[in-house]
Amino acid sequence: MPQKCEVCGRGPKLGNMIVRRGKAKKEGGVGKKTTGITRRSFRPNLQRIRALRDGVAGRMWVCTRCIKSGKIRKPLRAWKAGV
Repeated sequence: MPQKCEVCGRGPKLGNMIVRRGKAKKEGGVGKKTTGITRRSFRPNLQRIRALRDGVAGRMWVCTRCIKSGKIRKPLRAWKAGV
């Protein structure tokens, strides 16, 4: 599976996964302590959909943000076109 949206180019981002232990000060503890930091990747939610590209229907990998915002157009199906 590709890691990039074919519409906006959104790809994976790197970040940290932080593990903490202890009780928060506002809950009556002495504060949280960090016990480990490891790298992780935040991947976009890609879906493989049929969409129009240059007026031709085809399959492409698109992130859900582009689908919800209406950046892509889906092709009309035969039964929706007035059959």
